[in-house]
Amino acid sequence: MVTTPVTSITFEEYLTYNDGSDFHYELVDGKLELMNPPTIEHFLIAKFLEQLLDAEIKGCSLPWLSFRESGVRTGRNKSRLTDLCVVTVEQARDLLNASAVFQSPPLLIVEVVSPESIKRDYRHKRSEYAALEVPEYWIIDPLKAKISVLLLEDGFYEETVFTANQQIGSRTFPEFNIAVEEVLNAGNLG
Repeated sequence: MVTTPVTSITFEEYLTYNDGSDFHYELVDGKLELMNPPTIEHFLIAKFLEQLLDAEIKGCSLPWLSFRESGVRTGRNKSRLTDLCVVTVEQARDLLNASAVFQSPPLLIVEVVSPESIKRDYRHKRSEYAALEVPEYWIIDPLKAKISVLLLEDGFYEETVFTANQQIGSRTFPEFNIAVEEVLNAGNLG
């Protein structure tokens, strides 16, 4: 992880930070951490899931929205960029003309693991999302061909791991019906 020359920045400064580049940063303990651009596999999996979740939201007439690459404030001077999150329309309305950094917990967060994000997705984000009380967190891991669904129970995540042709189980989307291999295969081109 590369840290920028900016030595310290508050959450409020982060919301309006612009270094003139197209780089994306997370805020970790008051320091900007540069996020590497995702792989095409990563983009394809996130897009596939976003389309599926959007269809599920619409089909169930839920007052929810899904967003890719939005932020979530996870501490006083901490903000993470999600690969995909599901929020209520009210949460989105509150940020209509502001930086897309949610300060209340999304209903669901999805992260797609890449080689440089293993520790961040499995350890740091897991504990930060639990502390924020995000009710459901999915870790899509194409490196290990598995999907972990973490459900918040008494302040801690209970993890269920799905592989191969197992159907993902979701509390947020109880009728969602997709196999792990379908999600992972979305990252392939032909």
